[in-house]
Amino acid sequence: MIAVIQRVSKSTINIDNITISEINKGLNVLLCVTADDTKDDVYYLADKIVKLRIFSDMNDKMNLSVLDINGQIIVISQFTLAADTKKGNRPSFINAADSEKGEEYYNLFVDYIRSTYKMDIKTGKFAAKMSVEIVNEGPVTIIINSKENRKKNSYADN
Repeated sequence: MIAVIQRVSKSTINIDNITISEINKGLNVLLCVTADDTKDDVYYLADKIVKLRIFSDMNDKMNLSVLDINGQIIVISQFTLAADTKKGNRPSFINAADSEKGEEYYNLFVDYIRSTYKMDIKTGKFAAKMSVEIVNEGPVTIIINSKENRKKNSYADN
């Protein structure tokens, strides 16, 4: 899985000029499920994002997680993060999961965070054309690829 995480003071998702989701202080997560992802990738990435210490403490050091600040998370499906641009000028999306797996793992990611961390988590609409407004605070933007970050051992075994 690939995620682009942005520390935000506000993020809004609109479909057809109608706001469907909105958060204030927290994380905007663009989430891509790739063809070779497993459920271990889902759990690893969800835990990593929720515990990522990218909010400022009293000394203005990035030392607090979204949990620590009682922040919110908004998760947006973003298959284009799997784009392969090595050849030519038209991206290939062969590395992205098919829509059935993509939606299943997207929902698993959201449900896992909701049930495990009891957080206020909002979503976009899977496979919809959305307009996303992001007020990036900092700016702080971090990219995490679960395949590159995870150890060779299964996450469930750790």
